[in-house]
Amino acid sequence: MPQIIILPHEELCPEGAAFDVEPGTTICDAALEHDVEIEHACEKSCACTTCHVHVREGFDSLEEASDLEEDYLDKAWGVDPDSRLSCQAKVADEDLVIEIPKYTINMVSENH
Repeated sequence: MPQIIILPHEELCPEGAAFDVEPGTTICDAALEHDVEIEHACEKSCACTTCHVHVREGFDSLEEASDLEEDYLDKAWGVDPDSRLSCQAKVADEDLVIEIPKYTINMVSENH
């Protein structure tokens, strides 16, 4: 079973986290199931950028991003070549190391 390692994030996961996850689960769902409260303002429907993450290891094991996901990533803060929307990226058979950006562009959340 693959493992997701979340690097420390000052607010969401100060100590970092590591947990096993079933293949086919999105990074966002897996994080939420393990009490890493990653923001997901559009309720995981690929309609915002709040769940943007950097996949620091294991990126090539993920399916390619859809055109819609790529369009939204163009609007995200701090995008780099290993950026994905965690609500769309499904875990395959490899371990993943995930970095949650310090900032997000939150277009729809009422929490801010």
